[in-house]
Amino acid sequence: MTAEAAPPAGTSGPTGPVRPSPSARTALRPVGRARITGGFWAARRRTNADVSIPQGPRRLEDAGNLGNLRAAADGTDDFAGDFPFQDSDVHKWLEAASWQLAGTPGDERLRADTEALIALLAAAQDDDGYLQTYYQVARPGRRWKELDWGHELYCAGHLVQAAVAHHRATGGTGLLDVARRFAAHIDTVFGPGGSVDGVCGHPEIETALVELYRETGERRWLDLASRFVDRRGHGLLGDGEKNFPGAGYWQDHVPVRDARTVTGHAVRQLYLLAGVTDLAAETGDAALRETAVRLWDAMTESKTSLTGGLGSRHELESFGDPYELPPDRAYNETCAAIASVQWSWRLALLTGEARYSDLVERTLFNGFAAGCGLDGDSWLYVNPLQVREDYEGHRDDQSARRTPWFRCACCPPNAMRLLASLPHYMASEDDDGVQLHQYATGVYGPVSVETDYPWDGRIAVTAGEAGDWTLSLRVPAWASDATLDGEPVGTGWLRVRRRWQRGERVVLDLRLRPRLTRPDPRVDAVRGCAAVEFGPLVHCLESADQPRRLDEVLLDASTALEAEHRPGLLGGVTVVRAGDLTAVPYAVWANRGAGAMRVWIPLE
Repeated sequence: MTAEAAPPAGTSGPTGPVRPSPSARTALRPVGRARITGGFWAARRRTNADVSIPQGPRRLEDAGNLGNLRAAADGTDDFAGDFPFQDSDVHKWLEAASWQLAGTPGDERLRADTEALIALLAAAQDDDGYLQTYYQVARPGRRWKELDWGHELYCAGHLVQAAVAHHRATGGTGLLDVARRFAAHIDTVFGPGGSVDGVCGHPEIETALVELYRETGERRWLDLASRFVDRRGHGLLGDGEKNFPGAGYWQDHVPVRDARTVTGHAVRQLYLLAGVTDLAAETGDAALRETAVRLWDAMTESKTSLTGGLGSRHELESFGDPYELPPDRAYNETCAAIASVQWSWRLALLTGEARYSDLVERTLFNGFAAGCGLDGDSWLYVNPLQVREDYEGHRDDQSARRTPWFRCACCPPNAMRLLASLPHYMASEDDDGVQLHQYATGVYGPVSVETDYPWDGRIAVTAGEAGDWTLSLRVPAWASDATLDGEPVGTGWLRVRRRWQRGERVVLDLRLRPRLTRPDPRVDAVRGCAAVEFGPLVHCLESADQPRRLDEVLLDASTALEAEHRPGLLGGVTVVRAGDLTAVPYAVWANRGAGAMRVWIPLE
């Protein structure tokens, strides 16, 4: 693989998914230069670059996605696939490929695959700018008439995000031209004076339009995003609760500013709130900002699994009631973990508060990492916290067994784009200095980091620039006995202000130790249990490591927990032993074939 390079010459600002405009009301901004060069995430990203992303075009060809685009270009009626949103998988792959090209611009094969797909999209686009193969090929008479399940604006949003990524990463305008033409068509249909007053059943267009505004400077895209947010919650997607599955499923039950908690389909809700947060940043709308913070609080207080997973119900892939967090029936879609990272990162930039990046860390290392197989070619759509010994499985995409691809293949290309853009989520800057939100060996603006995190809590940070500025280090909420250069420090932002000399180093030690975590007593499904954690990692028991069946295991809370790094196990992991029980990181479960697993362990 070609070594990672700096962002391409000629790009303005950070090469990543979020680039606040110069007038945005954010406390922080992503650093302009960010590279991960070693450790846990470098290995995952290397597999993504060498295995996952290159096999994308073949998977999309086999599943019929690319054939649908050719059918639209040729004017035939041969549509393949079970869902109207097949195109979105292509768009997400293109976004992943673009972010990868930002780091490895010399990858000519990837560049050729990317340009071929861009040309195919341009050929498939209608003269008026419309582009969604399901309604071009299979149902041409139903455009903009099935907004609840049709996903037209959802697909458009992913196209726009791919186009922005490609432009930022390569400077190319081909895909951006396609996206702008489609966005202009959408504006004539849904904007003031347009023929349709509606919103999409699956949010995504909102955050995409804000980023298109940031990339082009055209105010119309920001105004259109605001219009979509303001029109939601007025029953445009159905007759309230009388229409299955109910207005709350697609967050159309109450105006956004009046919402009190997260509800309905988890990914839809989080994509909407990412757009709400982007709008708050660009417009300074205090009510939108308060809504985003209020709903994040409600989500984290009572609707988030220990792994950061979201979505308690297989039914409608939805949030459940407060404290409804079953381990075995948890849905916790991989896409929901990705959406959580995207939303929390936006809140971290908007507010400057460390707690949002605490959740990003938890979700990345657990709920997200588990969804991606160590081989780069197998995936989990759902991420439960328990799989029983005699697990019978669910149908296709809902199985807790790793799968090469899915009938509804939203998760694999989504994971590819997050891994490809991951350096963007590591650090930020403001007028005072730089903030390290996540820890991985690499270079982030004016500092370099050396660490073996999450296996070791020692994080050495070296200044690459001399001058008066502040280095801010996030000390996670779980790290109650952290030190900086041997001196105790508190949790949250640790701010080190000084006149830095080039090459000057400080060492943050997060003191990793295994610990038992008790659940909130209001979570009935796991009352009387405990979970094992080690630093940012949630651990689990897998049947492959235990002396007896998992449904027979009881844990003595007084048993000493011992951490042991095993370089030869699952790519090199730290296990935690409790007597004769061995717990492995949840991030690597289900990589040794089928078997039982549990996070919450009953106590004696």
